[in-house]
Amino acid sequence: MTAQHLQSTVALHNGVQMPWFGLGVFKVEEGSELIEAVKKAIQHGYRSIDTAAIYGNESGVGQAIAEALKENNLKREELFVTSKVWNADLGYEETLAAFDTTLNKLGLEYLDLYLIHWPKAGKYKGAWKAMEKLYEAGRIKAIGVSNFQIHHLEDLMQDAKVKPMVNQVEYHPRLTQVELKAFCEKHGIQLEAWSPLMQGQLLDNPVITEIASAKGKSVAQVILRWDLQNGVITIPKSTKEHRIVENSSIFDFELSNDEMNRISALNEDVRVGPDPDNFEF
Repeated sequence: MTAQHLQSTVALHNGVQMPWFGLGVFKVEEGSELIEAVKKAIQHGYRSIDTAAIYGNESGVGQAIAEALKENNLKREELFVTSKVWNADLGYEETLAAFDTTLNKLGLEYLDLYLIHWPKAGKYKGAWKAMEKLYEAGRIKAIGVSNFQIHHLEDLMQDAKVKPMVNQVEYHPRLTQVELKAFCEKHGIQLEAWSPLMQGQLLDNPVITEIASAKGKSVAQVILRWDLQNGVITIPKSTKEHRIVENSSIFDFELSNDEMNRISALNEDVRVGPDPDNFEF
């Protein structure tokens, strides 16, 4: 069952409804451009915003959310806000403190989703215990991870009381993560894509270009549609209003099985981001 419109949601394994589509704000600096982007997205119907402590923009995101709620006459419950705990703050006490900092910067009473940003060896289990505690206290509606491979997930779940609800990973037609996706599906962990457009590297791909022109859609729209039809939540980043609108205009067409397969066949296991098994930060 694919999303029918921009505010369509998927039920995470604990029953929380998460939008299939959202706005990412990776590398968008604090300031008016960030605030405008978030406000425009919400004005144009986006209900999910994804940030992280390391992005250094949680305060601006919080300000934008506060203004957008007021201007669009929305309730806090109508938005889905995600942030992530950074590597330096992994550990039980550290994560509890980092969460408070994030919540204060965002100016929110609770988070919809909190993720461990990277699977730092020896550190993420303590962080997960802290997140379970925050989840049980109702301060986070859902908890999950980011950039976790199968072996990280297996390791985490050995000791976890609560299974991760989401795994947000690099995912695009050149990195289709087939085994990881199957593992997550088997365990009821929702996959979410970061860098769905491979940071622009796929925008002149001949296969996707051909499909896009047949559909009367942009390459970006075809890729984002491919995400959704694969059952993967997607959060493309943009700060330009016309692009924010364009990215979300993917609910009025469908890719055939053949088109889906042609796009998936572009996989080369190529990453634009760091390798989760080999990162030094």
